[in-house]
Amino acid sequence: MTDAIVKNLSFGDEAKKKIFEGIDKLTKAVSSTLGASGKRVILEDEQGNPIITKDGVTVAEAIILLDSVENIGAKLIKEAAKKTVKEAGDGTTTATVLAYSILQNAGNELSNLGPRKIKEGIDSAVEKVIYYLEQNSVKVTGEMIDQVASISTNNDIKLGKIIGDAYRSVDETGVVIMETTENSETTCELIDGIQYNKGLTNSNFITRKDTRVAELDNALVLIVESPIENIRKIQPVLEFVIKNNKSLLIIADIEPKVISTLAMNKMKGNIKINIINAPTYGVSKKDTLTDLALLTKAKIINEDLGDDMDLIQPEFLGSCLKSITDEKDTILQVGEPNQAVLDVIKTVKEELANKPNPAHLIRLEKRLARLSAKIAIVKVGANSDIELKEKSDRIEDAICATKAAIKEGIVPGGGIALLNAGQNIKTDNDGEKVLLKAIESPFRAILDNAGILCPQDSLPELLGKVKGKGLNVITGEVVDMIKEGIIDPLLVTKSALINAVSVATTILSTDCVINNLRIDESNRK
Repeated sequence: MTDAIVKNLSFGDEAKKKIFEGIDKLTKAVSSTLGASGKRVILEDEQGNPIITKDGVTVAEAIILLDSVENIGAKLIKEAAKKTVKEAGDGTTTATVLAYSILQNAGNELSNLGPRKIKEGIDSAVEKVIYYLEQNSVKVTGEMIDQVASISTNNDIKLGKIIGDAYRSVDETGVVIMETTENSETTCELIDGIQYNKGLTNSNFITRKDTRVAELDNALVLIVESPIENIRKIQPVLEFVIKNNKSLLIIADIEPKVISTLAMNKMKGNIKINIINAPTYGVSKKDTLTDLALLTKAKIINEDLGDDMDLIQPEFLGSCLKSITDEKDTILQVGEPNQAVLDVIKTVKEELANKPNPAHLIRLEKRLARLSAKIAIVKVGANSDIELKEKSDRIEDAICATKAAIKEGIVPGGGIALLNAGQNIKTDNDGEKVLLKAIESPFRAILDNAGILCPQDSLPELLGKVKGKGLNVITGEVVDMIKEGIIDPLLVTKSALINAVSVATTILSTDCVINNLRIDESNRK
């Protein structure tokens, strides 16, 4: 009989108090990084090495609290932050600050309104705020891209320019990614490649645990249109790859048991391999597979059309210079387009010139984007490992934030967009007031980090009623935030708000916490 884990139960105000204490500790650490005057945090990794960072996710992930109930509170806020960065690439600190503020403001009204009324009011207010933000967003063009990137790199104009140039070089069809380099300088390199929207099929394929990606260099590429239900079907290919000490990328629908077997062999060091799923269905599937085959010079294998898997020869395999797979996407770096690719591009452009129907138009545009796409690689360099880690965190955030800004536009930064929304939206009930008061918190946190005391409501009141006007905390001047280049991606702000509300309202409705009892190791003899 195994020993059961002993649980502790807490209820009502006692449970909420401990949860709030954990959230309070996490928020104080994370919020110190917010804004242009945000501070860096020094943390200790598992090996005892110091890490210097201004990245909210990194700070949050490093926090594990001794009290298990407090730690539950911290973990709940972490989830909001992680979901925000997954959706928008940035905004973790904003999400944390917002969640904390919502809980604070809602706690003051909890006894009067109850959790249900508060949640209804908050949810209603969120819809109004998002509509306000969307109506007041601005499309990103030209040098504004540099400004977005600079803000996310902690106002590093040089790095912002590099990232801006990277996005301009790939146009709307391309992709920007980051790599580290042994050189001290940070540069940008443009290559031919494609982003394919299929991610990891098994975590054991991961080759870089720090970024949780699966990388293969100079990989052979096997593309199979028909399902692979048994590992024996691809045995000749696997033997060829192993014999020649090559790496293999498989694009196909493969049974889970086959994926598990291959992942286990990869973990044992028997083969260098990664598997990504084939496109889902229909014409789009055919187009995507055809384009992938053209770019990698692979032959599509389809048993339904008479292809015999046992007779696959090396010349059936394509290749790529590099493949990088994360949870959502795969980046394939390929060589310069061959004549077959150029011919298809020419044909697609001719069809587009004939103004096809809307459905066909979308299909053709997608094909053109895939076949013409470029990949810009921002190669991050530094003078030390500590500096490299800190700079990489900033650049990774900036790349994601810039992508989000190009996709959905921007809003005034410095917490002003949410402050404007809070001051200009009419409320219908006290529940809505809770949220509209809470969304002032990023602005106030930025002021606090800049050492600007604002004991009265005069400044927020003044700025909140003038759309787009805000405080440049570096100069102390009231400016037009967008013209000044102090901006936030709309997607980041929206995601931070939605995820903060989700976790905060969940906590508000909690009345019981069941946690594991921990042993105090300091008392052991």
